[in-house]
Amino acid sequence: MDRQTRQSNRSLTRSLLVMVAGSFAFGFALVPLYNVICEAAGIRTNDAPSAVRASEAGAGREVTLEFMSMLPPGSDFELTPEANELVLQPGRLYEAKFSIRNNASQPVVAQAVPSIAPATTAQYLQKTECFCFTPQSFGASEQREFTVRFIVSPDLPVDVDRMTLAYSMYTLPGQKLAAR
Repeated sequence: MDRQTRQSNRSLTRSLLVMVAGSFAFGFALVPLYNVICEAAGIRTNDAPSAVRASEAGAGREVTLEFMSMLPPGSDFELTPEANELVLQPGRLYEAKFSIRNNASQPVVAQAVPSIAPATTAQYLQKTECFCFTPQSFGASEQREFTVRFIVSPDLPVDVDRMTLAYSMYTLPGQKLAAR
């Protein structure tokens, strides 16, 4: 091998090592970067109980909150809201009930994942209690009722008069329980 080829090979090797190190560093940076982007976009802003308190600050205003379930194809769950919508006053504490049924023939552990539309309003729906905060264990063919308690902030922009709260239900990987 001549000198120029060796020098070219060293340069290529250095470049490849820098790319590998950069990719590795980027992989570690993804989690905090994802959290920052989600917070800035208002996504998953309420995946833990809110400390907000009820008030009369939104008196006289009505907002309609629709309830939905969005289940992935082939899901083992039925998730049904007790009511399709609720007309509410911002600032007051409300609750909604959901019925969830595990149609699988074996016990599973699952997690409910909420989404709020329009996405820009997610920060204004403050959940004080929700079945989505923790994984839920279901027996084979078990059906249970769950409650979500929430307050729509009086700071909700005045041009918003309708929001949607939807839940999806997913079996947690590696969390299927042994049949009893």
